[in-house]
Amino acid sequence: MKIQLICLLSLVHGVVFSQGKSFKFDFGSGKAAAGYIAVTPNTLFSAKTGYGFSHQSSPVAVRRKGDRLEATYITSNKPLYFSVALPEGNYDIKVLLGDKKGISSTIIRAECRRLMMGQTITTKGQILAKEFSIHVRDSMIRNAEGKVVSRVRLKPRESAYLHWDNLLTLEFNDSLPKICGLEIIPNNTTPTIFLAGNSTVVDQDKEPWAAWGQMFPSMIAPGKVIIANYAESGEAMRSFKGANRLEKIWSMAKPGDYLFIEFAHNDQKPGGSHLDPFTTYMSTLKSWIAEARKRNITPVLVTSMHRRNFDAAGKIVNTLLDYPDAMRKTAADENVLLIDLNAMSKELYEAWGPEKSLKAFVHFPANTFPGQDKKLEDNTHFSTYGAYELAKCVAAALAASSSTFKSIILPSFQQYDPTHPLSFEKFYLPMGSLVNAIKPDGN
Repeated sequence: MKIQLICLLSLVHGVVFSQGKSFKFDFGSGKAAAGYIAVTPNTLFSAKTGYGFSHQSSPVAVRRKGDRLEATYITSNKPLYFSVALPEGNYDIKVLLGDKKGISSTIIRAECRRLMMGQTITTKGQILAKEFSIHVRDSMIRNAEGKVVSRVRLKPRESAYLHWDNLLTLEFNDSLPKICGLEIIPNNTTPTIFLAGNSTVVDQDKEPWAAWGQMFPSMIAPGKVIIANYAESGEAMRSFKGANRLEKIWSMAKPGDYLFIEFAHNDQKPGGSHLDPFTTYMSTLKSWIAEARKRNITPVLVTSMHRRNFDAAGKIVNTLLDYPDAMRKTAADENVLLIDLNAMSKELYEAWGPEKSLKAFVHFPANTFPGQDKKLEDNTHFSTYGAYELAKCVAAALAASSSTFKSIILPSFQQYDPTHPLSFEKFYLPMGSLVNAIKPDGN
């Protein structure tokens, strides 16, 4: 119902918030800078305006002397969420951060906790512009003329996902966020990397869960590619296609884009979505590869990471059986780039060992989160720390694969040794306000 309502609202406001138009928001108090829309602490999201603060944000405005845009900002002592009604598509985002009389520290996530910008600190008096690009989508599938011909069959839990609601929602987090301005500019030219996978890839919508796909955008150089994460918890290749998720990707993708494929955890399980590794699993991979190439989309295969399962000697036990080898063989047969996350995750987990690896997965004592009366012990799904380290594996492997891919990865993420991971004590990513102790689908 929420998604259908927002779709209707988007149609109502389609004249105002239409593809091809840019938006400029001035955060603070009083009159906006010329050409900007004023955003004050009282600017709550409404269908009438199509923009505003959401999710129980508590914005506070501060005014300094000087230029209107740079002299005022909005801050908060808890995460700020700002939503804008937008048609689906790709957008460039420019955020103006800082304080004319003080310092600031900001982390930006989008939609379902997709990390767009890691901790960014401005020095006293510094105003800093940061840029990134983002993919916005809805659940409708349209043909080349824009007519709705089908839709993604969403699970009940997805009705609350921020990436299906026809809004772009940005989360401004950290100890001292100070937002002066925001620009949103449609982008119809930059290549897109579409991610197809399961709960180990998806943009997990609630704390404390996370996956590598939602950390990956923060490692991308601005203006190079845009990450579109279509993975969903509990999906196997057969169910992913059956729910029209692959069809949705095809409807959004254009020549020159990329399709990253990572499946195995759920494909190996008995049931209607089961695929045998060296027969139906490989043939399904090959059919997706062929379809991508027919559309001039470059396929990339990503082997699934291990589960956290150690033997008595502290070595990882392979619970994924022949599926990683089947993907490796498919990549060789089809001359497709392979990101061997399975091999890298083995090195990573064994470098952590049985005890330190607990911090990389969702292991928390009872009563850590609201409504959580039992301890969480999940050896498949990751904490933000574990997801971030796995994303670093993908980024570094991609950078090492070719000069083309190296150019899209930020220099600080182009090299990574999984045998020497960042310690948990040095990792920093504050939690957002959206929390749920219920385990995602899949295992």
